[in-house]
Amino acid sequence: MDVNQTIVKVLEDFGVQYVFGGSGQVNASMLLALRDSKKIKTIIIRNEQAASFMACGYTMFNPNHLGVCFATGGPGAFNLFSGMAVALSDSLPVLAITGYTSMSQRGKGALNESTGLSRTPDSHAMFAATTKKSYILERPEDTCDILEDAINTAFEGRPGPVHIHIPKDVTTAEVTNYRPIQFKVKEVCPEESALKHAATVLGDAICQHKKVLALIGYGCVRSEASAELKQLIENYQIPFVQTMDAKGLLPENHPLCLGMYGTSGDKAANTYFEQAEVVLAMGNSFAQNATFSFKPDLYQGKQLIHINIDPAEINKVYPADVPVVSDVKPALKGLLRLLEEQQIVQPQVPVLPTGRYYDEPVHQDAPRIFPGDIVRLLSDNLPENAIVMGDAGSHMLWLSSYLKLAKNQRYQNPGSFGPMASHTNGCIGVKCANPDKVVIAGVGDGCYQMAGFELMTAVQYNIPVIWVIFNNSEFNIIKKFLLNMYNDEAYMQFDNPDFVRYAEACGAKGYRVEKLDEFVPALQDAIARNKPCIIDVLVDSEVYPPFSLGKV
Repeated sequence: MDVNQTIVKVLEDFGVQYVFGGSGQVNASMLLALRDSKKIKTIIIRNEQAASFMACGYTMFNPNHLGVCFATGGPGAFNLFSGMAVALSDSLPVLAITGYTSMSQRGKGALNESTGLSRTPDSHAMFAATTKKSYILERPEDTCDILEDAINTAFEGRPGPVHIHIPKDVTTAEVTNYRPIQFKVKEVCPEESALKHAATVLGDAICQHKKVLALIGYGCVRSEASAELKQLIENYQIPFVQTMDAKGLLPENHPLCLGMYGTSGDKAANTYFEQAEVVLAMGNSFAQNATFSFKPDLYQGKQLIHINIDPAEINKVYPADVPVVSDVKPALKGLLRLLEEQQIVQPQVPVLPTGRYYDEPVHQDAPRIFPGDIVRLLSDNLPENAIVMGDAGSHMLWLSSYLKLAKNQRYQNPGSFGPMASHTNGCIGVKCANPDKVVIAGVGDGCYQMAGFELMTAVQYNIPVIWVIFNNSEFNIIKKFLLNMYNDEAYMQFDNPDFVRYAEACGAKGYRVEKLDEFVPALQDAIARNKPCIIDVLVDSEVYPPFSLGKV
């Protein structure tokens, strides 16, 4: 086998079923190896940036999946950087493979050269800055060793992206020492002393009838800890809130659920947080939208128990009274064991505040469709196990605030790095990893026009994603920032194409929704078709999502 074939063989053996990438001179020979694979389906995209976002989507709700994207050297490789930054920020195990200049041509200004020599860009330095580790595969006999180290690095500890450069002259060199790679990642488990401290503090608080709150973050999704979370909150009657990235992990119609917490959070969630005396934060990085822009005194007067897989997250934003470095699932298993040993008497059922965006009345007097009303209808008509992706912008906030997920459904926004168009394309990777689930991307018209040409990719490979476009012809949330700060705004409006005709030109189905009662029939028809679809919804541009607005 040559290097290309070896890489494909290793990916097959690891269980990778989809890879996403673009063609180019430096990596062209790899396409032949992928074509001959009987286990991997290759998705060739319109722009390599989309490939990186799709690789993120492929692992986003599937913690054991390795997202894989590839590109030619130089400009193709540079198009992957946004996705690598998302994977690094959001703890996603992604492998990027890119071409590189042959040794004999380096420093001579070869086509697509990015070695950093003779005034060429330095892609190795750039990938090293946006991944956990970047490699250059210089010798074919190192292929299995580098792949083994890269894949283990992607999954070990806090997951994240890795990258491999493969010089053009190495790709077709023979690998004479092929071996199956060893996956050696160990679960990150808590120290018993830290766990006992957490159990003592939590148990005492429950026994003393203190107001305890469980704050559920995206780390709980990656840890697949829903069963342990449910057992903890029900055994000890602990009210819970979920961050924007963890919506739906536990059903939001649960009697102990207070909704979403943060700058766009439900009134009930934010009110109870203020009253809480002990906060059990699990899988949280305390992102800006979950901390009211890092409010300094947010945890003043509270005891904070913080469980996180990454020791760098502990005390990064708020000092933890009880730090526990661990993956969430083993930490919760240990907590449940230790709390049971305390033989806590029947916990007191808490009195909870009310106030959820989902429960607001319909806005009948809106001149155009009120975005929250569309989101509520989406909630009511989502199939079981469905996944909703919210791209960056005001629509993301409408979705996170007004969605009510109760049937093992999931929601995800673009995370802390937060590039526009990431989920416009990432949803294709999500659907590839979850072919039996309905996948819907809620996107802005601005987001969609940045990257909507990947609709052609979805049509070509018959990947049935539904894009719901919030069409208000402006950058709505940025406009509100400017109005709040300066009582003025500029360059916020833009023209949109006819999205229905665009969808049809691409071979997809398009719908236009101008009245609220037109949405559900369009959604139901799109789901039933099981084909790529666009639902273009005309929403009011003079309303703004729930948000603690201030300086950017």
